[in-house]
Amino acid sequence: MKYAIVLAAGRGTRMRTGKNKVMHELLHKPTIGHLVSNLEKIKIDQTVVVTGYDSESVEAYLKDRVSYAYQDEQIGTGDAVSKVTQLADKKGSTLLVFGDTGLLQPEMIQTIFDKHEGHDLTITTAISKEPGSESRVIRDNQGMVSKVVNHRDLSDVELKSVNEVNLGVYCFDNELLFEYLPKIEATGPRMDLNIIDLVRIMREDGRQVQALRVSDSKQFTAIADRHRMASAQRWLQDKINEGHMDKGVTILDPNTTFIGPDVKIQEDTTIYPNNHIYGVTSIKNNVTIYPGCWIEDGVIGENTEIHSSKISQSRVGKNSTVGPNAHLRLNSKVGQNVRIGNYVELKNSSVASGSSCAHLTYLGDAEIGKNVNIGCGVVTANYDGSKKHKTIIGDNVFVGSNSSLIAPLKIGANAKIAAGSTIVDDVGSYDLAIARTRQEVKKEYVKKKKEKEV
Repeated sequence: MKYAIVLAAGRGTRMRTGKNKVMHELLHKPTIGHLVSNLEKIKIDQTVVVTGYDSESVEAYLKDRVSYAYQDEQIGTGDAVSKVTQLADKKGSTLLVFGDTGLLQPEMIQTIFDKHEGHDLTITTAISKEPGSESRVIRDNQGMVSKVVNHRDLSDVELKSVNEVNLGVYCFDNELLFEYLPKIEATGPRMDLNIIDLVRIMREDGRQVQALRVSDSKQFTAIADRHRMASAQRWLQDKINEGHMDKGVTILDPNTTFIGPDVKIQEDTTIYPNNHIYGVTSIKNNVTIYPGCWIEDGVIGENTEIHSSKISQSRVGKNSTVGPNAHLRLNSKVGQNVRIGNYVELKNSSVASGSSCAHLTYLGDAEIGKNVNIGCGVVTANYDGSKKHKTIIGDNVFVGSNSSLIAPLKIGANAKIAAGSTIVDDVGSYDLAIARTRQEVKKEYVKKKKEKEV
């Protein structure tokens, strides 16, 4: 059995933030979200997140994807782990990781579990040319791990000679973890209980402690301040973009292209610079995404073009075009061979195949049929001040420019709405609706007025 304990109780003072540091985002996804998603990919049997500061936001985000324990006072990692009572009697291996380690990849997590087989405790380490303030791994004269020492507690000799750093990710025999937790002694001015003391305690007790030395330590980065957050996002951005390019996606400028980890893109898609693509988005073959787009939780059909537009929680069919400067939101659905033009906004609306809405239009809570032409400046007035109402437009309808459609409203197939109309009643199939004041022309009115003034 495989378990994971994620420590996410601290505020993160170096982040200088009013929220839990694990809720800060990398590529529009909370740091802890990256970590939990990667744990899920290797099928952890149970993950327990230890919360404390701002626990409400962490639990509201993760919901029932994990179990929870609570540390009411942050007095060390050892104390935090002791709160995970739901794992105390279980057999198996337990990964212990900090919630701000959002870059840790599934392959590395699986490797740690695999290498841990036959050992009581596995720590992860790396050789660093500039160890800085990192804790160090101290080995005995046989080269075996004897302890891990915090930077502030290192001797002068250790500071100069030891360059193997502790990366802060551990794997324990779960039963031994909870057996040895009570043996940690409180230290420091706050009397903290530090989990790294178990390395020394278990080693002195004859337990099998190993150091798993890794070559790519970047993914173990603890995102503890804004500088590391920026550096971590660049690393993740490069990794994700390279993965898509390896699979046949053209990314013209990877430095200005931001793609979330849950996005799926098929081959022969071209992505221009200055684009953001996030959430559970799916982009099919041969799509072109021109500069300046934001796509989140969207589905884009093959052979479609998106120009400088925002699409969220919406779908666009194949062989369609969207934008420039269009906005599709809240479960809008665009069919195939559809034109959604510049400055068009769809909200909770559907536009069936073959229809066109070329510019300067708002369609809210609307259902548009096939082969419909929506003229410039058309508005569905869907809100009466207390409730939203639906507009239904049948196939082959022509709606003239600058028309207002006052919902609730139904317009039958093959009907025509004259430009400048305000439609308040249903319109039947094949009907022509004109709802505007009749034009009056007063001959030479201006000329006569001027003559009077003289």
